[in-house]
Amino acid sequence: MVINNLVSFLASRLKGENFRLDPGVTDGYLFRFAFSRGIMYLRGLLYLQRMVMVGSGVQLFAKSHMRFGRSVSIDDGCVVNGLSRDGILFGDNVSIQKRTIIECTGSLRHLGKGLSLGRNVGVGSNSFLGCAGGIDIGDDTIIGNYVSFHSENHNHSDIGMPIRLQGVSHLGIKVGRGCWIGAKVTILDGAVIEDGCIIAAGALLPRGRYVANSIYGGVPAKLIKKR
Repeated sequence: MVINNLVSFLASRLKGENFRLDPGVTDGYLFRFAFSRGIMYLRGLLYLQRMVMVGSGVQLFAKSHMRFGRSVSIDDGCVVNGLSRDGILFGDNVSIQKRTIIECTGSLRHLGKGLSLGRNVGVGSNSFLGCAGGIDIGDDTIIGNYVSFHSENHNHSDIGMPIRLQGVSHLGIKVGRGCWIGAKVTILDGAVIEDGCIIAAGALLPRGRYVANSIYGGVPAKLIKKR
C-alpha cells in the first residue's frame, strides 16, 4: 500500500491532476511498470534530449519540428514524421499508443501543415494520422484503436488525366474538446467535430460539421441523438 500511495502521488504530480491507483494493483506489477516507464524516459532523453517517454522500436523523423508538453508518451512501434510547415505539438499528458503512425507530409513537393494535440489527448493503438492538410485535436479528447484521419483529397475532375497527376486539395480536420472517437472510425478531410461529440465505432465521417454534444454513427455518419 505504501508503494501504491507513492506511485499515486508521483503520477498526480506528473499529470497535474488527482490520480489514484486501484488498491488491487500489486507491488510486483507496479515495480515492472515503473521500470518500463523509466526505460522509456531514458530513450526520450537519448533521442529527444527531453523528458518524453519513448517506447521500443519508435521511429522519429524531423524531430526539430516537434514540440512537447510534460508527461508525453509515445509507445512501442510508433512512427512519427514531423516534417511540415507547422510541425507537431504534443500537449501535456498526450499518450500515443502502440504502432500508431503520424505522417505530416504526403509529398516532398509540398510540405504538409502539421498536427496539434491538446492536453490529455489519448490516441489508441494502430491508428493513422495523415496531417498534410492539418489536424487539430482539442483537450481531453480520447481516440480508440485503428482510427484513421485523412486530411487530404486527390483531385479527379479531369477524366483524361491519371488521378495521381491531378494534385491534391486540403481543408484540414478539426476535433473539439472532450470528444470520444470510437474504434475503427475513419475521418476525412474537411470534417469538423465540435466539442463533446461521441463518434460510434466503425463510423465514416466525410466533410461536414458535426454538432457539439451529439452522437454520430454509421457509413456515412449520421446523427443518432443528442447527449
